[in-house]
Amino acid sequence: MRLLRYSINVTLDGCCHHEAGLPPDEDSMRYWTAQMERADALLFGRVTYEMMESAWRRPATGAWPDWMDEWEIPFAETIDDAKKYVVSSTLSGVDWNAELVPGDLGPAVQRLKEQPGEGLWVGGVTLPLALADLGLIDEYEFVVQPVLAGHGPTLLAGLHERIRLELVDRHELQSGAVAVRYRPAQGSARHD
Repeated sequence: MRLLRYSINVTLDGCCHHEAGLPPDEDSMRYWTAQMERADALLFGRVTYEMMESAWRRPATGAWPDWMDEWEIPFAETIDDAKKYVVSSTLSGVDWNAELVPGDLGPAVQRLKEQPGEGLWVGGVTLPLALADLGLIDEYEFVVQPVLAGHGPTLLAGLHERIRLELVDRHELQSGAVAVRYRPAQGSARHD
């Protein structure tokens, strides 16, 4: 069974808006590239899928845009090449090596997890909240940015029940951000 990992940048005060933290640097892009390479496929909601596609899809010319630094290209290539699943009730079709996830969210994602492979990676805000409420997330990975945003969407706001986690890994980035990875606590009720 494939593990489902939720990964996102978050500020110290819990803001998970994609522009609230530090701008990407070579170290953080190397980190995210390595993490994404560990997944067989990416799972996105419509908003995250469209945002990622607009930033990281290889242009029809085959050349990456001039605004992209050389150290961003491995990340761009990794996300561009990755298999993607998109959860959306409003999209009628997707491309960019993607397919829509049919049916009810819980059973559909459970079927994806049951396929052989290394793991699934989910990003965004709304979809991970629904997946956490369904108990489908096996690992939570947060890159905690040394920033206080003071506003914006917060991490897993509206979660129905508390989820106890245990630390699995910790990695400090040169920027002062800290990547932490957790799993739901074992040996006790998943929700307290």
